[in-house]
Amino acid sequence: MVFMADSERAAELASANGVEVGLHLNFSEPFTDGRCSGRLRDCHNRIVGFLTRNKYSQLLYNPFLRREFAYSYSAQAEEFARLFGKSPSHIDGHHHMHLCVNLLFSDMIPPGTKLRRNFSFWPGEKSLSNRTYRRLVDRWLARRYRLADYFFDLTQCREGKKLHRVAALAKSSNVEIMTHPIANGEEEYLMSDDFQAILQGLGIGGYALL
Repeated sequence: MVFMADSERAAELASANGVEVGLHLNFSEPFTDGRCSGRLRDCHNRIVGFLTRNKYSQLLYNPFLRREFAYSYSAQAEEFARLFGKSPSHIDGHHHMHLCVNLLFSDMIPPGTKLRRNFSFWPGEKSLSNRTYRRLVDRWLARRYRLADYFFDLTQCREGKKLHRVAALAKSSNVEIMTHPIANGEEEYLMSDDFQAILQGLGIGGYALL
């Protein structure tokens, strides 16, 4: 994320190690970089207040925050370019708020951008209405942006013992797996022989391959 207290150091580390980096849009937490302008901070805080009001807020379009969303998005995109000297490999969102309706019904993100889709679920994992909504949103996104074919969470796949099913999909499709190495047990699992065995025979890469 940009405009956070450690954004500068994170950008330096990523650039020094040649890490592919996307723009992790933030619409759900206040900016903590002390150099952030007062106007940007105020606009952004209004967005945060709206989207964190309840878990359904991101499903509602707020016409009164249209300019605030546009300003915050453009500021974050410009700050990413300043920090990294290039465009992001893709765009996703903190708490997946890049999929909020205010962004879906806008042209802020340029067409053709590589964008993270909704989580993918197997039949029965979520309600029919939940899966239908996600499928409709993904179809909408696919008309404008470049998406992976599937998107799963590592911990959920491990707990449900579904990683082998995900690996089978990856043999013929582009599959993204979200991981947080700081989360309990994830770093250890990523470095384990079991995980390396699952990856055998699969093409491994980032959004640059889409």
